[in-house]
Amino acid sequence: MRKQRRKFDEEHEEHIDESWLIPYADILTLLLALFIVLFASSEIDKSKFQTIMESFKSELTGTKIDNEQAGLTISAKGDEMEPAEQPAPAESIAPVQNEEEDEELDNLKEQLEKYVVANNLQAVVTLQDTRRGVEIALKDILLFDSGRAVLKESSFKTLDAFVKLINTLPNPVSIEGHTDNVPIGNAAYTSNWELSSARAVSVLHYFASKSISESRLQFTGHGEFQPLYPNDTDAHRQANRRVNIVILREEK
Repeated sequence: MRKQRRKFDEEHEEHIDESWLIPYADILTLLLALFIVLFASSEIDKSKFQTIMESFKSELTGTKIDNEQAGLTISAKGDEMEPAEQPAPAESIAPVQNEEEDEELDNLKEQLEKYVVANNLQAVVTLQDTRRGVEIALKDILLFDSGRAVLKESSFKTLDAFVKLINTLPNPVSIEGHTDNVPIGNAAYTSNWELSSARAVSVLHYFASKSISESRLQFTGHGEFQPLYPNDTDAHRQANRRVNIVILREEK
């Protein structure tokens, strides 16, 4: 019995206590975490810091990061780590393009205003800059006889001047006919829709014949349904009978 006890004591003495490895591993882990946090903080990069912390969390907890591409990429020099480059968004270029177009449309409107004033057309032509583009409103008495859609020869000079200025830009052009609410009273047109459309088409064909590209042109007949004023006086009805020429902003 004594001999067996001595043998047990010898085996017990030969066993090495390895419990110190646990706190040692914990210390190494904490140091690693400290260095990672210091490195990420020094870069002042929120996205990089978040990526590192997610990677660190994954290593400690054994959970999988959803984004398989999460992490850092090595630069060509190999001496620093940088986030993967992303292509520049298209929106960063759009504002510059819009500013250039706005400036061109402003210049066009200024030239149109000079022509209108120089030729005393303020009573029959109005201009405005809208969200859609530069709008030229021509009263029907400048372009057509009552109830007709054939252009007056006296309107050609004004239209030719507009064609010359419009052709300085490549923007699309919308030609839009409008009438008052008085029912049409001739056999040629059964409704104000048809009259407003026919008038818009007449201007469109004239522009096409004067070297404005047909691919830029479009027309609409609104009839009586987009009045500027209530159709309650002769002056208001006359203002509502018009053809609008809109130099449209190009879509981006």
